[in-house]
Amino acid sequence: MPPSRGRCRAMHFWGIVRVQFLGGGMDTIFITDLRIETVIGVFDWERRIKQTVSVDLEMGTDIRKAAQSDQLDDTLNYKAVAKRLIAFIEQSQFQLVETLAERIAEIVLQEFQVPWVRVCVHKPGAVRGAKDVGIKIERGSKVA
Repeated sequence: MPPSRGRCRAMHFWGIVRVQFLGGGMDTIFITDLRIETVIGVFDWERRIKQTVSVDLEMGTDIRKAAQSDQLDDTLNYKAVAKRLIAFIEQSQFQLVETLAERIAEIVLQEFQVPWVRVCVHKPGAVRGAKDVGIKIERGSKVA
């Protein structure tokens, strides 16, 4: 079982990437705590400012070919994924973190051809007294 199956953790590092074997020919590439400034929220004041959101991704893939060849072209390029999401999120102006999470999942699944993705979008400071709030979704299938 992957360590993040329970709670989606925000780590205080930029773009931490880990690879973990899930079994059955599917591995997971992680990007943790990708911080992006964007317009997000339903209140008038939120529509006038940029706030920081943090994104955690787990992307299902098979890394065996890349492990054999040691070539970037044979794996999921996590830097390309991060750059694409940064550009998208910086320009977005969603009201709900749910919508943002869904669009992130669509981009990863469609543009990077991964069969499964888990997206966690954090909006720290959204609830007084809470360290963090957000949404976690899974899309696609873990069956390779």
